[in-house]
Amino acid sequence: MINPTAAMLVIGDEILSGRTQDTNTHHLAGELSVHGIDLLEVRVVPDDTGAIIAAVQRLANGHTHLFTSGGIGPTHDDITADAVAAAFGTHIDVRKDARALLVDHYATTGTALNDARLRMARIPDGADLIENPISAAPGFSLKNVHVMAGVPMIFQAMVASLLPTLSGGRPLLSQTLCLMQPEGVIAKPLGTLAARFPDLSFGSYPFYTDGTYGTNIVGRGKDAEMLKAAMTELANVFPTRPT
Repeated sequence: MINPTAAMLVIGDEILSGRTQDTNTHHLAGELSVHGIDLLEVRVVPDDTGAIIAAVQRLANGHTHLFTSGGIGPTHDDITADAVAAAFGTHIDVRKDARALLVDHYATTGTALNDARLRMARIPDGADLIENPISAAPGFSLKNVHVMAGVPMIFQAMVASLLPTLSGGRPLLSQTLCLMQPEGVIAKPLGTLAARFPDLSFGSYPFYTDGTYGTNIVGRGKDAEMLKAAMTELANVFPTRPT
């Protein structure tokens, strides 16, 4: 079975300026690996309608799913919902079910639902809401595009709400060996191993500690027995330490 594929679109000037560190991609990648959806591409774009539209159209056409983070709040630069609607030529406006969620939330907190906050109830026609158990303002799924908040805690809650509704495949498994050898020594046997196990992928990550060079080898694949056999073979070639 071939796994569904995914792309991630991170939206926000604050990411590109270095003001804010993107942790949402890291979280999503881990969750998708467990769920059996292969994340193949990540892109970051500014708060620019044209850039968002172009990225949404290209990435949505190239993958089973496109996940976005950022730009669905109450301020003037939160333009993601409008841009995604425009990418599909879909009308967008305040929707009753989304508005009701905000009405209930702000009534509970004793805060006024003003025009700025009401912007977060603007949902494209035909979209399904993504639950937000933290601040109520929903994300949404339009066709194969899943639009979520940029705040990490809310993004993670939305991912938890969304993923059970999506079909997955075989989880991506990984195993790490810490080899007390530099990459130059490991390169040849690792290349030979990779050629013998073409259904697996191997990453080589060097380090230097206490005056000694070493390399962490990470094997990844969907077949547990094959992965175990490959990593055991490599461990038998070099001395290792647990990681």
